[in-house]
Amino acid sequence: MAEEYFENAAAAAETEKEEAGFIGEVQIADEVVQTIAALATSEVDGVIIPAGMFGGKNLSKAVRVIVKDEMVTVDVVFEAKYGYSIPKITKDVQDKVVQAIESMTGLHVSEVNVRITGVKLPNTGSAD
Repeated sequence: MAEEYFENAAAAAETEKEEAGFIGEVQIADEVVQTIAALATSEVDGVIIPAGMFGGKNLSKAVRVIVKDEMVTVDVVFEAKYGYSIPKITKDVQDKVVQAIESMTGLHVSEVNVRITGVKLPNTGSAD
């Protein structure tokens, strides 16, 4: 069943390219897909990606992508804000990442794996 899905997805991608009138090959660097996934993740309410994670090598600590045969697997790591539903955050991240990558690149996302590394507590405002 899964093989048939992937074959159909690959065929659909080829048809899209032909209909769009591409002349030659179009390649999208993995880093581009990685950045799209990271930005989409950061837009979800309740997600915290530590400052500095968007720069160069640090981005690979928060988001990892594997692109193979126009299929993308994404792993994202972040903290959740206290008070937010973790199941809702993870579902929203998965949906947002899939939508962003597929609409911007034409690649198909096979899975988005989410790892939450902690819960960020609100600032209490007390002085130490």
